[in-house]
Amino acid sequence: MIGQAVDRVDGPLKATGRATYAYEHWEAGQPLYGFIVGATIGKGRITRIDTENAEGAPGVQLVMTYLNAPAQGPRDESIPFEYWRAQPMLTGPDVHFYGEPVALVVAETFEQARDAADLVEVEYRAGRGRFDFGEFEDDTYIPKTVNAGLPTDTAVGDFDAGFAGAEVKVDEQYTTPYEFSLPIEPNASMVAPRGEDLVVYVSCQITDAARDSVAATLMMDPERVHIVTPFVGGGFGSKLGIHSETILAALAARTLGRPVKLTLTRQQVFQLVGMRPTSNQRVRLGAGRDGQLAAIAHDVTMHTNPDVEYAEQTAATVRSLYAAPHRLTSHRLTALDLPRGTDVRAPGEAPGMLSVESAMDELADALGMDPVELRIRNEPTVDPERNVPYSDRHLVECLREGARRFGWENRPATPASVREGRWLIGYGMSAAIRGHFQGPTTVRVRLEPDGTAVIQTDMTDIGTGTYTILTQVGAEGLGLPLERVRIDLGRSDHPSSWGSGGSWGATNSSTAVHRACAALRTKLLDAACGDTRSPLHGRDPADAVFSDGNVAIGDASEALREIVARHHPDGVEAEGKTRFMGDDPNYSDYSINTYGAHFAEVGVDADTAEIRLRRMLSVFSVGRVFNPKTARSQLIGGMIWGVGAALEEEAVVDSRSGAFVNRDFAGYLVPVHGDIPADIDAVVLEGYDDKANDLGAKGIGEVGICGSGAAVANAVFNATGVRVRDFPITIEKLLPGLPAMV
Repeated sequence: MIGQAVDRVDGPLKATGRATYAYEHWEAGQPLYGFIVGATIGKGRITRIDTENAEGAPGVQLVMTYLNAPAQGPRDESIPFEYWRAQPMLTGPDVHFYGEPVALVVAETFEQARDAADLVEVEYRAGRGRFDFGEFEDDTYIPKTVNAGLPTDTAVGDFDAGFAGAEVKVDEQYTTPYEFSLPIEPNASMVAPRGEDLVVYVSCQITDAARDSVAATLMMDPERVHIVTPFVGGGFGSKLGIHSETILAALAARTLGRPVKLTLTRQQVFQLVGMRPTSNQRVRLGAGRDGQLAAIAHDVTMHTNPDVEYAEQTAATVRSLYAAPHRLTSHRLTALDLPRGTDVRAPGEAPGMLSVESAMDELADALGMDPVELRIRNEPTVDPERNVPYSDRHLVECLREGARRFGWENRPATPASVREGRWLIGYGMSAAIRGHFQGPTTVRVRLEPDGTAVIQTDMTDIGTGTYTILTQVGAEGLGLPLERVRIDLGRSDHPSSWGSGGSWGATNSSTAVHRACAALRTKLLDAACGDTRSPLHGRDPADAVFSDGNVAIGDASEALREIVARHHPDGVEAEGKTRFMGDDPNYSDYSINTYGAHFAEVGVDADTAEIRLRRMLSVFSVGRVFNPKTARSQLIGGMIWGVGAALEEEAVVDSRSGAFVNRDFAGYLVPVHGDIPADIDAVVLEGYDDKANDLGAKGIGEVGICGSGAAVANAVFNATGVRVRDFPITIEKLLPGLPAMV
């Protein structure tokens, strides 16, 4: 079953509205509703807060501020990952960023809570906040490490000498804006007291982190916190940790002894969930006339929050990508009084490759060389910084196959040289790389007396198809039809995992299922082959074949349900596990990544500078694929996001208050159907990476966005001859440089 294009097993539930999301659970009874009051300054202190009018409003049950909020646990910096730490709220009068919760109103209905929130009177003493990245960009510091524990800086060889001696140089700066995850389902939760316990229905990506974070904040035994999150309406990193809505709902539920629902409005999501940091990236490339890179450097400065540091691993992108003997990468942080940075789809690679792959296109133009050929000429034989072999690298094959399928030979050799009517036509391409990660995950597989299998883990399905691929892996592992495998996800009472995120979810959980099924097969075979009542008695278990609910050895076979009924009348189970990649020698002995190549054609209106994507094709190497249908969907989704990063997405900060000006979908633009042509496709090469895991598979959720925006940006340059280095590429940035047309 692995590798088959199976329809989503949860599809009928979602299509008919029977998939229950965080805000839709009713088993706890009629809830109360909460609404957050956010600060209207970006830095300062509350000098007066009056809740009397709000408390007297219809239906109001509670108004919580720092004056009456329960004591909470501190954020413990010794916990290595932010998402497992306490997230205390309403702890004092200080305001750290615009929109920060200053009060919570709880009422009988959502409308009552929202209306009463307007009655909370708050006066502030505003301080001078640091809101403008450009103003404070030179005031930086060096973080100890960057995201994922990667080194802050790296150096190989002598970059200054190598760059100085290069015949052809590129030395440019590229800027990327604040960007948001913005899944369809806003961050939401419902918390229900159950005796001394709390049941937390929440939209989150890592169940284990949510449980520990709630428990640490409320100073509870984690065993008394029960997370329920069977369906998540998208995450893209924004739900790896929990946020104010969950903590405040939990505080209110414990205080009132009643279930409390709390969701963020779309406008509040922009202020309370975190975002991809803005960045200024300097990329330096030095090469010979033959295109061979002698020196490569990537230096990044980005925003961080002064209280919760986040250093996106943006410069780490180039460390494994191209060969060059002299290398340099660095990260620097500028503290601003803005919401904290957080993981947004493909953290590091998404903004990093937008710059690096644009610079590679600039180098190709300076050399007069085909951009595909330039990348092939700089293909490394070993990881150029770690000096270890690649586990499985097929980037060159992606480049060549993509060029062939796309018709790259028709690319205009001279920028701004092809026109169709009023449209300037251009082609662009880029490479893609994304590190492959592995985290600790445990899965329990249970075979019931009737021969059906139940797979349990706290792993979440964030819309990517986890229910389906785990069904496929379980069905293959036990030789069962798909309909006889049931997946039970998203409950903290199940074995723990690292959830969904970082492109690790599918491979972690599937590998654990695979191992659990192997352990279960061993139990069944030991029982049957040692039982004189079984047709399999005395047979060699090594020759066993599990298929269609039976196990056969040679010409003898027996139904699984008969073995279970005879030896395990209450059912039999086994667990499978994966470990943290730091404990797996393959991850130190090999450079394990996914790869791709993107190709795009754009049209640019010669008079208005309107940019239209005409077609796009990407080719990927990701090891073994669990389900081609869901994989293609994920890859194309990432490609489209890259188009948005290149042309549309940009959150703008009001430098007076620290508020995001365009905090809704009217002002913060993302690609819609009218922006994306029907001619868009993702092709996956056959593959199997035996160093990644038992199944030979690697994550695909993020490699689709890596570099795809650069392909579009490079196509815009090819169409117009205008290079825009301040992303996104908008009309006002492109129009002044368009060539005059006769």
